[in-house]
Amino acid sequence: MKKIVRLRAHHGMCLAFFEGKGYSRGSTANMEKVKNCLKDETEVELCMEKDVICSACPNLKNGICATGDKVEKYDRMVLEACGFSEGVRVSWREFSRAVEKNIIRAGRREKICGGCSWTEICTRKEREEQ
Repeated sequence: MKKIVRLRAHHGMCLAFFEGKGYSRGSTANMEKVKNCLKDETEVELCMEKDVICSACPNLKNGICATGDKVEKYDRMVLEACGFSEGVRVSWREFSRAVEKNIIRAGRREKICGGCSWTEICTRKEREEQ
């Protein structure tokens, strides 16, 4: 049976810019682990709630995300920009390429998640790519 990875839509952008920094040691190690397990053919189910990355985040307390409203907005905007809907299952390749094409290369990242605490890393990496 094929493993399906539940992934918050906005985490597609987080993974694109991830460089080994996180909210805590545990969350950083978990993000690294998830990034390493996502192969092109891995099937991901796009969601707007707790996923494999959230499971180690210190912002998740008793199953509730302290930044829930903000990140849910990010999720919604990523899904819309990429032409996907919540619950859809696609390959990691298809999703990561859609994020790259429709958000990062299209210059829409700042509009979608410019209020994120990690935006400086993403902005720096975008400048390095130019």
